[in-house]
Amino acid sequence: MTSLVARYVVFALCVAITLLTLPFVGMVHWLWIVTLVAGFLSIVGVYDLLQTHHAVRRNYPVIGNIRYLVEEIRPEIRQYLLEGDDDKLPYSRAQRSLVYQRAKDVVSEKPFGTLLDVYGDGYEFIGHSTRPALHVDPASFRIDIGGPQCRQPYSASVFNISAMSFGALSGNAIRALNKGAKAGGFAHDTGEGSISPYHREFGGDLIWEIGSGYFGCRTRDGHFDPDKFAAQAASPQVKMIEIKLSQGAKPGHGGILPKGKVSMEIALTRGVEEGTECISPSRHSAFDTPVEMMRFIAQLRDLSGGKPVGFKLCLGHSWEFMGIVKAMLETGILPDFIVIDGAEGGTGAAPVEFTDHIGVPMREGLLFVHNALVGVGLRDQIKVGASGKVVSAFDIASTLAIGADWINAARAFMFAVGCIQSQSCHTNRCPTGVATQDHLRQRALVVEDKATRVFNYHRNTMKALAEILASAGLEHPDQLGPHHLARRISTTEIKLFSQIHYFAKPRELLDGASTSELYRASWDMARTDSFDPIRL
Repeated sequence: MTSLVARYVVFALCVAITLLTLPFVGMVHWLWIVTLVAGFLSIVGVYDLLQTHHAVRRNYPVIGNIRYLVEEIRPEIRQYLLEGDDDKLPYSRAQRSLVYQRAKDVVSEKPFGTLLDVYGDGYEFIGHSTRPALHVDPASFRIDIGGPQCRQPYSASVFNISAMSFGALSGNAIRALNKGAKAGGFAHDTGEGSISPYHREFGGDLIWEIGSGYFGCRTRDGHFDPDKFAAQAASPQVKMIEIKLSQGAKPGHGGILPKGKVSMEIALTRGVEEGTECISPSRHSAFDTPVEMMRFIAQLRDLSGGKPVGFKLCLGHSWEFMGIVKAMLETGILPDFIVIDGAEGGTGAAPVEFTDHIGVPMREGLLFVHNALVGVGLRDQIKVGASGKVVSAFDIASTLAIGADWINAARAFMFAVGCIQSQSCHTNRCPTGVATQDHLRQRALVVEDKATRVFNYHRNTMKALAEILASAGLEHPDQLGPHHLARRISTTEIKLFSQIHYFAKPRELLDGASTSELYRASWDMARTDSFDPIRL
């Protein structure tokens, strides 16, 4: 009986207050407020008792709603009141603050020493030189992308904006990113949603990503259209073409943009019908085998007038990538670049199982691809990029040190345009106007201001990278190697990355001299006429 009273006491009080105050509302000028609040809560209580979806609300009318209210604001309470500086959810407060400070062009130095446990397992650092470099110019941090089969190579920054589509991001966010990229002289990957008017407005360099939906270059039934591709690729703003095989957020998984979200703008940009489901299949229809994939790369390079063409993937089955490498040797067709996306995830919403348990993390994927290309003597002809939870100059340096030629970042640049990690990207209710198609919400994102922040973040991060290189006695990022990067592997032992990881010797796979069981087995299982393995 006591439990029953406790459960209903608030509801009963609301009803009683409503009934008792209602006759006197006209006599006391403020009493109507009490009556209105109590009456509203009484109606809520009646609804709670009658509804059938939530047992807590049926058993605890009125007060049961507190549970759902607290649950709704739990992420914000944790992020702003309970989260530690280094709790990565998925980015820590320290990481976000670093981007915000550099984007706003304010001092990001910290006094009183590091907050990291330098004696904890996994602590990483770059050794410094007793003779630091005297002058390192971040403006020189560029690489030429374009192999021997490319007629229009591109000089790229070592730090660029990773793939984020219009549709996933708002028009204002795309405009701010591209204007910032134009001012800073770095590239902006379109994502698989094709090239929108917002990408074109300020003329920033574009990497046109083509996914399995062939948006912007598709037939009515969703297959690749060479004529539409050639027309888009001819734009001087398009510097490189990137075939997306898979992405870190959900490798091996397709996607559907619900018809309710396919506005006229998105339909025109992607080449689909307004108000219909926009489907990204889980696999490409333009090729079925590694050899066919190489021929598709050659076709795109020819149709684009010889611009750099490459592909992006989150590494999965090792023999499949080895099959692609064998197809390069068999056909003589080489991609100009390969971008490794990490299973650390990305801006795309994905099933939890894919986010947590599918795909190879970025560093391991990068090492595998780098070693495979070295092992067949092709590494010097193909540039390799990497993308996966990169925020700071040290993140960039450590990734370059283990095999990357350049780095892409997505979520860091989202922070630069105002993202607060509310993790509501898939709801169309982004509170900062970054990841929404709600015109009223995205109006809050002021393009001029955020474009400056994108530019500042890139510039200040490149400046910090220059300082890291100078301290190590280096003058350009391409001088970084695994022997510059160290990791604590126990309380009493530190090893260089060159000691921790396997690094292939040139042509060892062709010569049968690899000492790695993984690489030997993957090579032996690979085939060029199918992505299926040879059973050993």
